[in-house]
Amino acid sequence: MVPPEGVAFFRKDFRNNPIGTGPFVFKRWEEENAIIYHKNPAYWKRDAAGRRLPYLDAVQISFINDRKLEFLTFQQGKIDFLSGVKGSSKDLIFNPDGTVQEEFAGKFQVEKMPYLDTEYIGFQLDPKNLPEVNSALQDKRVRRALNYALNKKALVLYYRNNLGIPGYSGMVPPPLPSFNSKIVGGYRYQPDTARMLLRAAGYSNQRPLTLRLNTVAEHKEIAYFIHKNWAEVGVQVEISISQFPAHQEAVDNGRSGFFMKSWFGDYPDAENFLALFYSPNFSPNGPNKTHFENAVFDRLYEQARLEQNDEKRYALYQQMDRIVVEESPVIVLFYDEVVRLRQNNITGLQADALNNLRLEAVNKSGSQMSAD
Repeated sequence: MVPPEGVAFFRKDFRNNPIGTGPFVFKRWEEENAIIYHKNPAYWKRDAAGRRLPYLDAVQISFINDRKLEFLTFQQGKIDFLSGVKGSSKDLIFNPDGTVQEEFAGKFQVEKMPYLDTEYIGFQLDPKNLPEVNSALQDKRVRRALNYALNKKALVLYYRNNLGIPGYSGMVPPPLPSFNSKIVGGYRYQPDTARMLLRAAGYSNQRPLTLRLNTVAEHKEIAYFIHKNWAEVGVQVEISISQFPAHQEAVDNGRSGFFMKSWFGDYPDAENFLALFYSPNFSPNGPNKTHFENAVFDRLYEQARLEQNDEKRYALYQQMDRIVVEESPVIVLFYDEVVRLRQNNITGLQADALNNLRLEAVNKSGSQMSAD
């Protein structure tokens, strides 16, 4: 929520003059470098002892694009808190099983919890905008076979340092209350079942299946692991790597037949994830990037939007997610996890499934805190 008089006054420059009622006030912004906030002296909230919040006098949020440099800066104590560990920095910090490497034990705190983020591979089911059409991907047996042929546990363990939860259910991730992997059972590694489905679809050594998987450089290692898994069941995959904007544009406009994507929850309800399969939400105007269309799913989705009883709504969500699993417009790779590193002298910093940065009750041994 923003004040209309502020937007009317600043117009296009409103982004540089934010107005709010939170614990901190905007002080300075150097684009691609840092944002600085100062304590809001008029903030209304107090702690249990009656002390006015926030405790911190100021916050600096720094933008460091190089992950190794980011972690080095954290090690030097110049940053108090890191959100997210990706790329090569995860190998610097964590052992393959996800534990912190011995040299860092006790030097800082690591917090990890399930995140509202599902990493997946999507199939474009509407071929009208595709530059080249692969009819195999329109066959549900092929899509299910590719699901069964993927060793998701090994993917998370060896390529993610055990950061994440294998995608053994539907599109809805574990932090949401409607998540139930027993009711919504997904795909586990069953290469023999994959081979059987491929044979039923007409693919064999004499007629091999060849695919092109589109992704971005950040996911290159995972893509090649997937390539290796599928080769073991006789599926040959070419990996095509694009810059993120080009990849996004091709997926949104239905010009990518087979693609790797993520979906981060905008709010903590399964409807936000299931919206990816509601047919009126076809991209580029909506989040249904696979152009999945199913009349039963649509009816359940519309029913769930009107249902006010939580348990009944959750049951509808589970029915919808089972349809997603059965029809396989996507391959759920894994559910991501929030990973935060913080210095030992930082207290009161709590993570949640949306990875919100809540600093009103954070304290530090000193007068100022910086965050990345």
